[in-house]
Amino acid sequence: MAANYNNSAWFYDRLSRVVYGKALVNAQVYLLKQVPANSKVLIVGGGTGWILEELSMIHSSGLHITYVEIAEHMMALSKKRNITDNKVTFINDAVENVALPADFDVVITPFLFDNFTEQTLGKVFTHIQSLLKKDGLWLNTDFQLTGKWWQQVLLKTMFLFFKILCGIEASKLPAIEKRFAEAGYQVVDRKTFFGDFIVSEAYKK
Repeated sequence: MAANYNNSAWFYDRLSRVVYGKALVNAQVYLLKQVPANSKVLIVGGGTGWILEELSMIHSSGLHITYVEIAEHMMALSKKRNITDNKVTFINDAVENVALPADFDVVITPFLFDNFTEQTLGKVFTHIQSLLKKDGLWLNTDFQLTGKWWQQVLLKTMFLFFKILCGIEASKLPAIEKRFAEAGYQVVDRKTFFGDFIVSEAYKK
C-alpha cells in the first residue's frame, strides 16, 4: 500500500521547519532555476504545493504543470496556491497508477523515493522515467547518508514517525543515486544541504 500523508497535511510544513529550518525548502528551490520557460513539468509528491508558488515566481506564465499527489488533504492545500498564469492539472493518485503522455520536459520528485523499498522504487522510477522526454531534466531532492552518526539517528526517527502516522513502507533509504546512474542519467547540477544530509541533483536523460 502506498504511503499517504493525509494525517500530516495540517502540520507537515511546520514540523519540517522545526526540524530542518528552511533546508527542505531551500534544497528544492535550488533546482527550480533549471526549469526552462514554456516547458511541460511533472511534479510527483509535491505535498502542500508551496513549490507551485516558487515555480510561478520564476515563470509567471507558460508552464504546463501536471501535479500528482496521493494525499487528498495535501492536494486540497495545493489547489489554493497562487499559480499566476501557469496551467496546472491536479491528479490525486499514486503516480504509478496514472497514464500520462511521455512528453514531459522536466520531472520534479521532492523527497519521493525515500518512501519506498527498493522493489517499489524500481516500479515507480521506471514509470516516471517513461514519461520524460529524451534530453529532459529530472530534478530530485532527497536524504542521503554520508557517515555522520546524527544522520542515521534522525533518519531512523523519521522513518518510525511516518511509518506509524502515514504508513510509509520504507525503513531505510533506497539506492537512489545508483538508480539514476544505472539508467544512464548525467548529473548537471548538485548541491547538499543540512550537513550533507539533504542532496539536490539535476539529471539529464
